[in-house]
Amino acid sequence: MKILAVNAGSSSLKFQMYEMPEETVLISGTFERIGIGGSFYTIKINGEKTKKEKEFKSHSEAVATLIDELISNKVIASLDEIKGVGHRLVHGGEKYAQSVIINDDVIKTVDELSELAPLHNPANLIGVRAFMEKVPNALEVGCFDTAFHQTMDEKEYLYPVPYEWYTKYGVRKYGFHGMSHNYIASRMKEILGGDYRIISCHIGNGASLCAIKDGKSIDTSMGFTPNAGLMMGSRSGDIDATLIPFIMNKTGESLDEVINDLNKKSGYLGVSGISSDSRDIEAAIEEGNEKAILAQKMYVERIVNYIAEYYLEMNGADAIVFTAGVGENSISTRKAIIDSLSSLNIFLDDERNNVRGKEQLISSDNSSVKVYVIPTDEEVMIARDTYNFINE
Repeated sequence: MKILAVNAGSSSLKFQMYEMPEETVLISGTFERIGIGGSFYTIKINGEKTKKEKEFKSHSEAVATLIDELISNKVIASLDEIKGVGHRLVHGGEKYAQSVIINDDVIKTVDELSELAPLHNPANLIGVRAFMEKVPNALEVGCFDTAFHQTMDEKEYLYPVPYEWYTKYGVRKYGFHGMSHNYIASRMKEILGGDYRIISCHIGNGASLCAIKDGKSIDTSMGFTPNAGLMMGSRSGDIDATLIPFIMNKTGESLDEVINDLNKKSGYLGVSGISSDSRDIEAAIEEGNEKAILAQKMYVERIVNYIAEYYLEMNGADAIVFTAGVGENSISTRKAIIDSLSSLNIFLDDERNNVRGKEQLISSDNSSVKVYVIPTDEEVMIARDTYNFINE
């Protein structure tokens, strides 16, 4: 059975097609700069990647080209072979605790929730509508980034603010990267042979930690928006909220401008003045750049603090897992984090840790907690949920 996993942005479209239930990736690709000029797309099939330049005025045009590529590359002979299209939908609020079949009511609700994710939900729905138009016979399924965290207890998801902010306006911790953390929970259940206490560290340009107990999210670092929690590539993470009016008064910036600074000019980029990319930070550290060194120390310390918090919250941990761009590829960042946890008798094996983008146990034999690197796979979670709906 052929299923598409789709992630639509405001000017982009990423996809992977799977043969299910084998979970074999048949073809994948990305369309970029849709509707803004200079658009192009890349297709990867049989290990070979091809880049093509073509103007796309809309996502519908990109989807039409995607279908042409599927047919010309003999991935499908007709549209009827695509049985389902699974969509990444960022924000499901409190409404959705699991994936759903997309219908008019779901579209309406996701649209209404756009005030909680104004950059993401409208873009996600553009993709949904484009595929509903071009692949009308496929089952459309919505998979929410926030859904996995709906198992948190209210003492974890509520903020200590006036309670009516929650009841009237939905102010609470929602958490994100849910599909990635759910994948880690699923994979660790296979590795360990059951549901255990897992601290999942999804650290990339965007970053969040998740405390997972018995296969469920009990706490996570991102909050009402993805800017909460950890210091990230260009996001500040947790700050004192009263910094915002202070900086507005000092600089004359508007509220939107300060929020933009906290989302796009902070984190690694803000402290180092170099880049939001950890690879650039590591290169600068090698050259002795003091701001890069400071940025890395701040980044590591905040991750360590959250790991320690979740370790205590779950009364211990059976495994710590590193995933996403930095987690999967930065040998030095993983080492700095785990070396800071030695007081919990958590230790790294430097030889095992010498790995990038590959699943591996990296803790030493005498470590009280197993530490793993596991490449995340959000797309396969989308494909699995879509496949399960079709079977039902």
